[in-house]
Amino acid sequence: MAGVADAAAPGSSGDGRRGGAPEQLQQQQDTGRGERKSSCSSGESRPLLGGSGQPPPPQRTETLGFYESDRERKKKKSVSDLSLLRFISAELTRGYFLEHNEAKYTERRERVYTCMRIPRELEKLMFFGIFLCLDAFLYVFTLLPLRVFLALFQFITLPCYGLRDRRLLQPAQVCDIFKGVILVICYFMMHYVDYSMMYHLIRGQSVIKLYIIYNMLEVADRLFSSFGQDILDALYWTATEPKERKRAHIGVIPHFFMAVLYVFLHAILIMVQATTLNVAFNSHNKSLLTIMMSNNFVEIKGSVFKKFEKNNLFQMSNSDIKERFTNYVLLLIVCLRNMEQFSWNPDHLWVLFPDVCMVIASEIAVDIVKHAFITKFNDITADVYSEYRASLAFDLVSSRQKNAYTDYSDSVSRRMGFIPLPLAVLLIRVVTSSIKVQGVLAYACVVLFYCGLISLKVLNSIVLLGKSCQYVKEAKMEEKLFSPPPTSTPGKPPSKPQSKFKSTQGISTDESFSASVTNQPVHQKENTTSLLVTSNSDQFLTTPDGEDKDISQDNSELKHRSSKKDLLEIDRFTICGNRID
Repeated sequence: MAGVADAAAPGSSGDGRRGGAPEQLQQQQDTGRGERKSSCSSGESRPLLGGSGQPPPPQRTETLGFYESDRERKKKKSVSDLSLLRFISAELTRGYFLEHNEAKYTERRERVYTCMRIPRELEKLMFFGIFLCLDAFLYVFTLLPLRVFLALFQFITLPCYGLRDRRLLQPAQVCDIFKGVILVICYFMMHYVDYSMMYHLIRGQSVIKLYIIYNMLEVADRLFSSFGQDILDALYWTATEPKERKRAHIGVIPHFFMAVLYVFLHAILIMVQATTLNVAFNSHNKSLLTIMMSNNFVEIKGSVFKKFEKNNLFQMSNSDIKERFTNYVLLLIVCLRNMEQFSWNPDHLWVLFPDVCMVIASEIAVDIVKHAFITKFNDITADVYSEYRASLAFDLVSSRQKNAYTDYSDSVSRRMGFIPLPLAVLLIRVVTSSIKVQGVLAYACVVLFYCGLISLKVLNSIVLLGKSCQYVKEAKMEEKLFSPPPTSTPGKPPSKPQSKFKSTQGISTDESFSASVTNQPVHQKENTTSLLVTSNSDQFLTTPDGEDKDISQDNSELKHRSSKKDLLEIDRFTICGNRID
């Protein structure tokens, strides 16, 4: 049995080596599969032996900045070292680069620079605008009486020279006479208003009631200014438009009474404002003056967080100029009334001086803060104020042209809402009641003072005209000075403005620009036709066949018109679509 087993053992072993080869291969394949499965499950790849015999480098998957091998190696460290110390070190050594978002930070820096430039640019506009208002205001006291005297002298001596024209007087002379007559009538009507009784009536009211009254007066002043200039323009046009029948001149009478009533009521309104301000100055605890000054800061809340375009900002700038100049005149009236009560004691002037400076400083601070944040929130550059200044200068220069269609004081009234007639009536009333003129020496002082006002008006006009010509040339608006005024009818859109007149005498643009400023306007006859240059190719408008095309082109151009052109057509009371988004 043992021999058989021993004999069978070699046979079985030999058969195993010969016939058991398939079983060994199967076992090797199963072992290989198990190893591959284990390597796949552990995330490691077994190197494959290639022709070169060099295995490829092991590939490690990255998870949140750490590799699998690193994770296995970090398991040996403590948990505290893994969480807190590494987080603190990462926070201390973490870095970033601002140049990755260069456009954003450049825009923020430009906004800061714009806010720093706003005070200088705004005050330059305010300074120029205040002197424009001063020029229109001094015109009422200085040149208007002389022009009225010359117009009346010409009307009286007209039979001696005969009628050379169909018109007895020029349209400008008729408007001057109406202004002078309205000024005189309203001045005598103001004598029936007792300033002292009004002062004591307002002084007896409570502080809160006076604060509400002052706010209502500001709103009423804006409404009066918006409608008052339309009343005056309607009077001027009704009196000067060509009429075929003499009966048509009767329509001037109701317009004249409406104008007189408006100027009288507006003057009373401004007198109540000045009286309220005077009560605030004379109050013991200055509480009313503080409340009235804090009212200026309410403007910041009402205007800063709204959407503004350039046209809306232009309207606000004109309103601020008019408001600041009006406040200066009101402060002058308050000082005159207080000095009269204290028998013109110069020591009392130094008592009023700190309050006056406080009111002026609050106005300037509120305007600067308001405009700075409006330009910041609406992405408006500081260069826009130079465009506004050029637009105001254009009004002054265009009123001196041959084809001027309005007086300069009227253009300031339309642009800024500043109407000098009611304010002038009130100032004359206060000055005549505060200063008593007795004796020859006193009248001589009045004449010298009047001559000084004329000199100031002439000097101011010369300086303003020179600066206005400079601003217009810098803005390249000379060609618009020689374009005819825009005319429109109720059924048609406004006509398309042309570039300039055809130069028939060979005069250059600069020479005609400087020469036409000082020339007098010439009345153009109805049969006179002027040739207008539309482009450099000498194309003229000679046939009316293209009117429909021009109307459609005008409607399309109104949507794409630049902001600089729009400024010349926008006054203080034009609605520009100021809405909150």
